[in-house]
Amino acid sequence: MRLTFSGAAGCVTGSQHLLESGGKRFLLDCGMFQGRRKEAEKKNKTLPFDANSIDAVLLSHAHIDHSGRLPFLVKNGFRGPIYTNPATIDLCHAMLRDTAHILESDAAFVNKHHPDEEPVEPLFTMQDAEETLALFQPVRYRTPTPIGGNLTMESFDAGHILGSSAIVLRDGHTTLAFSGDVGRPGLPIIRDPEPLPPADYLIMESTYGGRRHPRESEALGKLETVVSETFARGGRLIVPAFAVGRTQQLVLLLHQLMNERRLPAVPIYVDSPLAVNVTDVFRAHPECFDEETRRYLENGEDPFGFRRLTYIRDAAESKKLNDLRGPFIVISASGMCEAGRILHHLRHNIGDPKNTVLLTGYQAENTLGRKLADGMKTVRIFGLPAIVRARIESLDELSGHADSEELLNWMKPLTPTLKRVFLVHGEPQSSTPLAAAIHSTYGIEAVVASPGRIEEI
Repeated sequence: MRLTFSGAAGCVTGSQHLLESGGKRFLLDCGMFQGRRKEAEKKNKTLPFDANSIDAVLLSHAHIDHSGRLPFLVKNGFRGPIYTNPATIDLCHAMLRDTAHILESDAAFVNKHHPDEEPVEPLFTMQDAEETLALFQPVRYRTPTPIGGNLTMESFDAGHILGSSAIVLRDGHTTLAFSGDVGRPGLPIIRDPEPLPPADYLIMESTYGGRRHPRESEALGKLETVVSETFARGGRLIVPAFAVGRTQQLVLLLHQLMNERRLPAVPIYVDSPLAVNVTDVFRAHPECFDEETRRYLENGEDPFGFRRLTYIRDAAESKKLNDLRGPFIVISASGMCEAGRILHHLRHNIGDPKNTVLLTGYQAENTLGRKLADGMKTVRIFGLPAIVRARIESLDELSGHADSEELLNWMKPLTPTLKRVFLVHGEPQSSTPLAAAIHSTYGIEAVVASPGRIEEI
């Protein structure tokens, strides 16, 4: 086997690794880069290989930083199968179409307002997305599947989002494991990450390497405190949240808090067409749920819908939220505050000290979400300066990524046979201490991958 690292190497986004085995070429993920817009756009438009030379893609999960460039790959000539979990396929139907719509709309907006400049083309179109969706091939957990040449893949529940997979690849001589994104034990809705069978080599994420999360059991209490304090000030709670996973977790926790009368039954709005579509996908895959969420179903309750909750698709209804009075909660995409309706809500609410912006997930470098998390007092939204007077809070307890200790525990069953670990999907300040921790804990060499690095295994 030969590995070439090209995306999410030395950074968090743009997951993409090239595997060559038995005369075939496979991609592990094909995700979008996020961050400084011009820099990200340049990276997203560059493929370090011929798209039509790729025989198949193995997709770990549906998050856009792992799946988002699949239509661009197809646009450039790829026509092979995309192997992934059935729930991931359903999520990608919603997410890739939504991304194509945003890309086309943004390009049309720029071309309309700059008619004298060279026209902007979207990274990919809705047609590219539709052609991509036709290539998906379902692979269920714990089902060894031949994928070409001498290679067999088997996937296991990574516990990160609905349908997320850690993938084990075997060629008869060498076994390579790819973690995708590893989730955390005890998170709402989905099952805990599964242990993997023995492997010789491991490609592992390192998003929170060198860090330790607050315990997930504290999430409910912290959410209760943030919401109660905001309402006591007469303010609104604005929650940027990833449409996949985080939105559904928040809805479930708020449902619980209101059922237990720990919060007043104020209006809650999920203002994201994508989140609405994704929630429907969640409802269609109860086989991925943990026991607690299954109990809602057994009691005849919808864990993602209750009396005070309103899902909003229509843009006109979204705009009306700015005219509402009294305390309420708005959950809207994107989770890093880079695009979508959340920007409108931030623009209207970030200047009021009564309000709270609650960040609920990882904020990549140079994103608006990272700037808010870092305490910047003036930020730019839609290119215009906005003074930050609202309170900024973070709920790291809901992070979908395992922390350093959890990653070490997750990989422990693999360590008797592991020869080397390659760390990806992390900034250097996270990957480097995790590499040291792996070596000191297990005596195994851990390499921090860099773009273009080639490994013969």
